[in-house]
Amino acid sequence: MALVLNEEQSMLQQSARDFLQKTAPVKQLRTLRDQSSAKGYSAEVWQEMTAMGWPAMIIPEEFGGLGFGYTGMGVVLQETGRTLTASPLFSSGLVAASAFLMLANEQQKSRYLSGIASGEMLCSLAWDETLRYQPENITCSATRKNGAYLLSGNKLGVIDGMSASHFLVAAVIAGEADVSLFVVPADAAGVSRTAFHALDTHVLAELQLQDVVLDSEARLGGQSFSLEKLYRLLDIARIGQSAELMGVAAECFERTLVYLRERKQFGVPIGSFQALQHRAAILYSELELCKSLVLGALQKLDEGLVDLAETASLCKSKLSEIAMLATSEGIQMHGGIGMTDEFEIGFFYKRARIVETLLGDRYFHLDRFARQRGY
Repeated sequence: MALVLNEEQSMLQQSARDFLQKTAPVKQLRTLRDQSSAKGYSAEVWQEMTAMGWPAMIIPEEFGGLGFGYTGMGVVLQETGRTLTASPLFSSGLVAASAFLMLANEQQKSRYLSGIASGEMLCSLAWDETLRYQPENITCSATRKNGAYLLSGNKLGVIDGMSASHFLVAAVIAGEADVSLFVVPADAAGVSRTAFHALDTHVLAELQLQDVVLDSEARLGGQSFSLEKLYRLLDIARIGQSAELMGVAAECFERTLVYLRERKQFGVPIGSFQALQHRAAILYSELELCKSLVLGALQKLDEGLVDLAETASLCKSKLSEIAMLATSEGIQMHGGIGMTDEFEIGFFYKRARIVETLLGDRYFHLDRFARQRGY
């Protein structure tokens, strides 16, 4: 397996970089923050992303997608990390689309995937219920009644939950050990949501479900699934997060290198100081390793590898560590200016911190990786 992008993927990467740097630079995130954006992203930029086919990236052509694969999606997510671009691409275009591709029946795929591909349907996964990350702890319940389901429970940290038109809600049906995913319209009776603005200005939601009535077609695949199978969906999401963290870390490092060459002390660039050179060299080596980790994980997804636990946890733990290192070093090497709100380097630190905590932080995944290896 060659850990390099092919010609089409390289063209996609350059196209995404050019578009995002022109249309959605970091200063746009500052604007969204200052305006206290309810959605947390620009609807206009999202429409342009949709026109470029990004939400359709992993969806097969038969369902209105491009069939470009997970590597293509990962390349785009990496570029969104470079510009800290907020959008529903991760939550809807990657996670929700993967859920339908993995678990839905043909009727459900035909009904929902084309909407995700066109950007008309924004779908978010509603899984977590506790402040401490415990994906196995699902208390949201579904009860059968007159051929339908009554869904009740609360969900925390729903990514892009305030703008979602539909939710994929993880719930347990009374008498069953496995877990079901239900497609829940955001405007259904009994559904309410509360906004939570994260440290990096992205918007999460707390979802409340009170006796929400759903027909039998709302149950994804018409059955429950073991946690082991559903964890594959979470692992796909973690690899996508790792791709974004790669972009965050790489951009922060490159900006820091520019500053080291420009900033002068004692009449010479501070980049000539050996101590700073050593720190930059260590970070460069780590970033090169991370590039291979992320690309290898994306290629495994495209190859259809079923067991992703080790790969996903290795990626998420390592990329979380290095993204925090890159952003922390960026602030320190910029000195006093790096601490100011007027300077953009702090936005990268905040984004790295938030993405690390979602779907398990580095310590959760180090422990999970060790257990997978028998420790």
